[in-house]
Amino acid sequence: MKNERVYKMVFASVYPLLVQKAEKKGRTKEEVDEVTCWLTGYDLQGLQSQIEKEVSYETFFAEAPRLNPNAGKITGAVCGVRVEEIDDPLMQKVRWLDKLVDELAKGRAMEKILRS
Repeated sequence: MKNERVYKMVFASVYPLLVQKAEKKGRTKEEVDEVTCWLTGYDLQGLQSQIEKEVSYETFFAEAPRLNPNAGKITGAVCGVRVEEIDDPLMQKVRWLDKLVDELAKGRAMEKILRS
């Protein structure tokens, strides 16, 4: 039931918090957009459209053009939970995005964040 609450959250309400987390540590909104687009396959216009439509997290990921094939290389912990061990595919995608923004905020180089 707890996951359902997360899935129904409006992405447009979470997105500014992701940006804020990165900006507090000297990163930019553009970098948050870059990692978000890398993960989901949205272009900037598509990302903005999803924000304006105020879709849920569930819809945001369901309508993503294509999940990056290297997303499975995202590892580590978010809120004490290892992202590679999450069984629920949607929750894993949500946590992958959290992890990418965490790595941005920690000053990690963009090429490492994007697993290139």
